[in-house]
Amino acid sequence: MFDINGGELLVLLVVAAIVIGPQRLPGYAEQLGALVRKARVWMKDAKGRIDTEMGDDALDVDWTTLDPRRYDPRRIVRDALLEPDVRQVPAAAKATPLATVAGAAPFDDEAT
Repeated sequence: MFDINGGELLVLLVVAAIVIGPQRLPGYAEQLGALVRKARVWMKDAKGRIDTEMGDDALDVDWTTLDPRRYDPRRIVRDALLEPDVRQVPAAAKATPLATVAGAAPFDDEAT
């Protein structure tokens, strides 16, 4: 999330210990622990509410496909290009002149 490696975290902890001081550090650590516990409870409650409100529909969702870390633009483009073109003009509209097709916009099948 913050893209911090182990060495950077260690430096931040040392700087925090120096700036905050040894007298106030246990109090701040306790507050941080309480905040983390509250966040876990909040996330668990939110997940429970979503599960109860969506009911059986939530069981059908594949959450791994919605993971942004799996985003691959090359795959998305490839899948989009392999899909059949659903915007093709019906054969009846191609056989008749465009002027006789009611409400049809001009369509040039030789255009790109």
